[in-house]
Parts: sequence; structure tokens; C-alpha cells
Amino acid sequence: MAGSNDLKLLGMWASPFVLRVKLALSLKGLSYEYVEEDLRTKSELLLKSNPVHKKVPVLIHNGKPVCESSVILQYIDEAFAGTGPSLLPVDPYERAMARFWAAYIDDKMMAAWNQASKAKTEEEKAEAMKQSFATVETLEGALRDCGKGKPFFGGEDVGYVDVVLGGLLGWIRANDELQGVKPFDPERTPLLAAWAERFWSLEAVEPQMPDVSKLVEFGKMLQARQAAAGEGN
Repeated sequence: MAGSNDLKLLGMWASPFVLRVKLALSLKGLSYEYVEEDLRTKSELLLKSNPVHKKVPVLIHNGKPVCESSVILQYIDEAFAGTGPSLLPVDPYERAMARFWAAYIDDKMMAAWNQASKAKTEEEKAEAMKQSFATVETLEGALRDCGKGKPFFGGEDVGYVDVVLGGLLGWIRANDELQGVKPFDPERTPLLAAWAERFWSLEAVEPQMPDVSKLVEFGKMLQARQAAAGEGN
């Protein structure tokens, strides 16, 4: 991999936001030091590097911390513009559209998924799942329009939206077992289903992806903890 100018990533193995940064660094061919954080006992380095949110991921470049996955991805693209492929398009309009759909994934799609996972009654879950499927179908249309029949949101090559959505793929697969729901269903959203397989199998992507069985076990632990907290109220 290319020289990193002293890059260090503070992360947590199951975090889809940390995975986004790992994917971007891998696609750019950048080497870095990875530091696994225990979020129950956060390190002094994490607290000092992200005093506002105290969360991962944090990318430290030459001693300077950058926080929030979307901000980090754009920073990597700009700071290492001459290294590896560009994540964001050169064209200002296409760049704006990439940022729009990346924000949609976080603000709308993930919010709907989180609501579905926290639903307490069958009625609440059904309504949340309906909203969740609607956001995924909207994203299917975005892939059709942005990709213009090409393999990725970025066209022929992986781009910013691919990395933002790609960071969620481990949990999307785990969700099939945890919730009995396949978010990217080949019948409902064939373009996204095919995109997910294509993206996961990329040489720079596959080694970075989490073990889905471990995510399932971690998810079950979180569900049990959530249920216990609910019973205590």
C-alpha cells in the first residue's frame, strides 16, 4: 500500500461507520495503523481526539484528528487526491448528487431501519418495515439513475455513495438472520441486490468486510440487552 504520512484509525470492529473509512483507505491503497477501541472504557486518545461526540471513527493524520465517517471520507479523497481512485466526482453537480444520496442513506434509510429494529408491537414493526422498504426502493431508483446502467453508483468505478452504503453491507446481511428481513431483495430491488454482491467481491473490499456470523452474535447480544432494559422500565 501507499505511504500514509502517519495515518491512524480509531475504530470498533462492528461499526459500519468505521468500516466505511477502512473501505476508503483500502480503495485508495493507503496504509495505516488501526487501533481497536473498547467503547465501554474509551481511551484517552479517543476522548482527546473526539471531545465533542466521543465516538469512532476518528482518523488521525499527522497528529490531527478528523471525525465523522462522511467527513473522513471526503478528507481522505482531498488529502490524498493523487493516490488511488477519486471517491467524489469532478463535476460539481454529480458531486452534489453523490453527497445528497449519501446523506439520504444516513438520514432516511438508516433511520427507518433503526425504527424497525426498536419497534415494540407488531403494528409498529409493520409500519416501520413499510417505511424501510420505501427508502430502499428510492435508493434502487438512485442507483438506476446515478449509475446509468453501470456497475456502481460512481459509474464504472466505486465512488463515494458506494463506500457509504458499502459500510452497511455486513449488517444488511446479518439483518436477514436477526430480523428475518432481506433489505436488498433480488425481487424487490434487483439492482441493489446485484450491486451488493458486486461490491462485496471487489479485491479491495472483501478483506475489509466483517464476519457476518460474528455480527449476528453481536446483534443478538444487543437485542438481549435492549430487551432487559425494556423490562426494567
